[in-house]
Amino acid sequence: MFYSDFVDVLKELIRQPCVVGAEHSFFRVLQRLLEERGAVVTWYDGVLVARGSDPFSTMFSAHIDRHGLICTGPNEFQYAAFVAGNRSDLLGNSVSEQLMNKIVDRFGSQPVMAYEPWSGAYRGSGVVDRAYICEFRNNLIFELKDLDHLVAGTPVAFADRLTVQDGRLIGQLDNVLTAAVLVHLFSMNFEGTCFFTAQEESGRSWRYLLEWFRRFGSSDNQLIVVDTSPYPDLESVSRQDVVLRTRDANAAFDEETTDCVRAYCEELGISYSFKDRYIEQANEITNAEGKQPASLGSTEMGRITAASNGLVRGTTLQIPTIGYHTMQESASIDSVKAFIRLLMAISDLEPM
Repeated sequence: MFYSDFVDVLKELIRQPCVVGAEHSFFRVLQRLLEERGAVVTWYDGVLVARGSDPFSTMFSAHIDRHGLICTGPNEFQYAAFVAGNRSDLLGNSVSEQLMNKIVDRFGSQPVMAYEPWSGAYRGSGVVDRAYICEFRNNLIFELKDLDHLVAGTPVAFADRLTVQDGRLIGQLDNVLTAAVLVHLFSMNFEGTCFFTAQEESGRSWRYLLEWFRRFGSSDNQLIVVDTSPYPDLESVSRQDVVLRTRDANAAFDEETTDCVRAYCEELGISYSFKDRYIEQANEITNAEGKQPASLGSTEMGRITAASNGLVRGTTLQIPTIGYHTMQESASIDSVKAFIRLLMAISDLEPM
């Protein structure tokens, strides 16, 4: 029963466009779903805050933006994350930047839909004709069929819906998957606070989150940021139910919070791994072969830890996936169920 409600939420959210930098209409849908489940919802610039009856008891954060396109000229569309982040705002240490060259060929004939970012009003549909990297703008450039009527500034989302196959949830999951989990928590009488942030894919979400903590936070702001975590193949992704971290490319996470999450995993019999250690071990082989090492990745938790001067402490908790940043990203149903059980335990919610 508890899992079916989550799937219903995910099915609804995954069909709603939420291109990075154009998330307003998605926030409207999210607000309705949260208020239907008893949450007190407050909307700030770049972050929607949903509170239960004991707001500082447990705090989770998930970003809600997904990759898509922005019209930048006549039949010219750029990868929205790099436009929204002005490119120079990025530090070169994010997975998104390192993946740009790898994913350029993944969007052939992909259905897309244009929308009005404030209201979500439908502006037309089409398909990707071709995609290429422009050496002058250092960005992915797309040409689309049937959308040449759009004007600059119009967001275009990859059309998507949830598919369930071979025990896996399939779709553009990052990061609608963990956003749906947090909405679902309020169906089980969650009493803490959940933050839903915009523009994480352009490296800006942590600013909105930190601004909230500076204005409304307590003396000890312990936060767990939830997300998905990419793996290269089914074998490697199947080695763990959930993914923890001790650090990212920006900062080390709070040891106490990380140890607490690990203890819950062991108590519940949930298998886990540490993503930073996985990358470091892989880089030892890469370095020995004289190849470019992989980045530790840039996360919302790492950015806010580095910038908050101790005001916010915490860690990340992630669902392992394959097919990252594509329409075929998938996560194991067993992993998702384990993830939900873990968040319930952290929140002192009774098992359903």
